[in-house]
Amino acid sequence: MTIAGRALPKGRYGSRGRAPSRRTYWIVGGAAVVVGGVIAYLAYTNLGSAPIETERTSYSNLPGNTMQMSFTITRDHPDRPAVCIVRVRGRDGAEGGRKEVFIPPGGTTTSATTIIRSTTEPVVADVFGCSYQVPPYLSTPTRPSG
Repeated sequence: MTIAGRALPKGRYGSRGRAPSRRTYWIVGGAAVVVGGVIAYLAYTNLGSAPIETERTSYSNLPGNTMQMSFTITRDHPDRPAVCIVRVRGRDGAEGGRKEVFIPPGGTTTSATTIIRSTTEPVVADVFGCSYQVPPYLSTPTRPSG
């Protein structure tokens, strides 16, 4: 081996070895495409728009550590029932009460109002989340009290 006209000492720098075969390039390229596809799918399912979106419209304190809350629900499948979990929090930010609210099938955008009881004096109410996975006890005609 020579560099700029000079001969290099044998064994000092090692050999270049074999170049990767075309098959190796195809395997690495195919693996990169599969990994990229998995990442794109996960990003689409986790970062895409939510199937149910909510917005709190109002809340007000009631006597006896209770709070009334109104919110709107916008969903992509208005023909399906949904359930929303609403909660109240106290002055320290800790959750004082929570309630599941059944949202019957209806229009794309609907409104709901509920009363939430709290263990402490509530200062704020919000929607924790909504889902189409309605528990059986909420969708039956005989609903639990509370």
